[in-house]
Amino acid sequence: MALTVEEVMSKLEELGTEQTKQTFIRHGAREPVFGVKIGDLKKLVKDVKKDQELARALYDTGNCDAMYLAGLTVNPKLVTKEMLQSWARSAYWYMPAEYTVAWIAAESPYALELAREWMQSPDEMIATCGWSAYANYISITPDDKLVLDEIRSLLNQVEQTIHKERNRVRYNMNSFVIVVGSYCPALYEEACQVAEKIGKVDVNVGQTACKVPLAFDYIQKVLESGRLGKKKKTCVC
Repeated sequence: MALTVEEVMSKLEELGTEQTKQTFIRHGAREPVFGVKIGDLKKLVKDVKKDQELARALYDTGNCDAMYLAGLTVNPKLVTKEMLQSWARSAYWYMPAEYTVAWIAAESPYALELAREWMQSPDEMIATCGWSAYANYISITPDDKLVLDEIRSLLNQVEQTIHKERNRVRYNMNSFVIVVGSYCPALYEEACQVAEKIGKVDVNVGQTACKVPLAFDYIQKVLESGRLGKKKKTCVC
């Protein structure tokens, strides 16, 4: 029998801990949030995945844990463009914006259309969602299906503007260069050149221990490990 939103929310509340809640809040979350670890969220995936309406309703609660669970359970092939646009507008901090919404958008039929739209947004979280969605799309899409000239143009945009961009947009532009260099062999050298030129990218990560990886060093580690160009099966995790 399908679970109700209330039943799932009750389970999430039971799984939440004050320590994890405070960690999420330091990273940008706000109430309502229970503080459920990702590993514990995944225990509920099987129950929710059977019910796409339930997955959507969970996101609409505005509860951070429920929003993330919705991203793990909604089927990207069945979502509408309007739903994704609505989700992006509701993603007020980086976890739902850069992970939940970007992942689902990247695997949806509207990946490029929405990534392009969002990257132009004056709203920081929507713009960062766009850069993350495009990067995730690259990581799962065969090179012969990618628009290489467009990606080149975006690399050039990163090189020219990253240090003047908004905080989380800077972070995701840096990640975009890493993804292109790591997953797209055709643009490996160009991504490395951009990575060297942009160097260290400063991002305010608040009261957290998060660090911004050096794009060039990261790409080299991928190369040395023999993983260059190995696409992912899914972005959602």
